[in-house]
Amino acid sequence: MALKIIFMGTPDFAVPILKAIHGSDHKILEVYTQPPTKSGRGQKINHSKIHNYSEKLNLKVRCPTTLNTNEEINHIKKSNPDVVVVVAYGKILPTELLNINNILFINVHASLLPRWRGAAPIQRAIMNMDSETGISIMKIEPELDSGPVMLQSKIKIHPNFNCEEQSKEMSKIGAKLILDALELIEANKAKFQPQNESEITYAKKIAKTEAKINWREDAQNILAKINALNPNPGCWFELDGSRVKIIKAKKIICEGKPGMVLDEKFTIGCLKNAIQILEVKKEGKNKMIAKEFLKGNRIKVGQNLN
Repeated sequence: MALKIIFMGTPDFAVPILKAIHGSDHKILEVYTQPPTKSGRGQKINHSKIHNYSEKLNLKVRCPTTLNTNEEINHIKKSNPDVVVVVAYGKILPTELLNINNILFINVHASLLPRWRGAAPIQRAIMNMDSETGISIMKIEPELDSGPVMLQSKIKIHPNFNCEEQSKEMSKIGAKLILDALELIEANKAKFQPQNESEITYAKKIAKTEAKINWREDAQNILAKINALNPNPGCWFELDGSRVKIIKAKKIICEGKPGMVLDEKFTIGCLKNAIQILEVKKEGKNKMIAKEFLKGNRIKVGQNLN
C-alpha cells in the first residue's frame, strides 16, 4: 500500500529526492519549505529551489516561519501522513510534533552518521579532507541528528570537487536511498540502529570569519577550504579594499612567503607549498579566469595579499 508523505526541504540538494518520491507510487500530501526571501533594491521575492520545483509538479506548498505553533502541529495531524521526509529543511522540528502518534519522521542527512552531525556536513567533510562521506537515513529525534540510522550509502570525496559538485553527486544517492527506505517502511521491514556515541563529530554552521583566507596555512588546507566554501559563502582575500573570491585554484609544489605573489601565473605562497589561482570573482563583478583578472588589476610579483 502506497505511503502518504509530507516532504520538508529547501535547497537544490533536496530536489532530486523530492523528484524521486514524486515519481514513485507514494502520495505527496504537501511540501514544507523555508519562507521566501527578498533581495535587491526592488525587493524581489525569491522562493526556495524546492518551492519552485514543487509548483512545477503542482504540489501544495506551505512556508511557515515556525513549526512550533498549534496551527502547524494540528495541520500536520489532520493531514495524517504515514511518513514525514525531511531533507535540509533548515528548521528544527519541535518535540510535540515528533511525538504525534502513527507518524514516522525520517531525515535524509548528508554524512555517514554519527560523523558530521549538524548544519554543514558536506562543507566540513571537504574542509577536513575526508576521503569519503555518504548519505544516512535516520529517524528524527529531538537532539540534533541523534536518531537511529536505517540506511547508509558511501561515496568518495573527489579531491577537485567543490561543495556544489559533491552535493549533486550525493543528492543522486539520496534519491535512490529514500525509495529503498520507503519500500522497507511500507513492508514493515525498517530497522533502526543506534548511532555509536563515541564516534560523533559536529559540522557546525560555517561562520563568516572562516571564509577569509589565512595564507599561513598549508596550501592543501587552503585548497580544501576553497572547494568546501564554493559557491557559498566563498573564500576570499582583500585587494585594494575589495574582496576577491577564489573560485578555483590548484596546489603548486614550491616555497614562498605566505601571502606573497610568487610569479606572474598568480601563484601565492602558503605556510607549506603554494596555490595557483585559476578563477576569481571580484565584488560586483562576474567570474573570470585569473589571466583576464590580472589584465585589469595591478598585481606584482613580490606583492603581499591580505
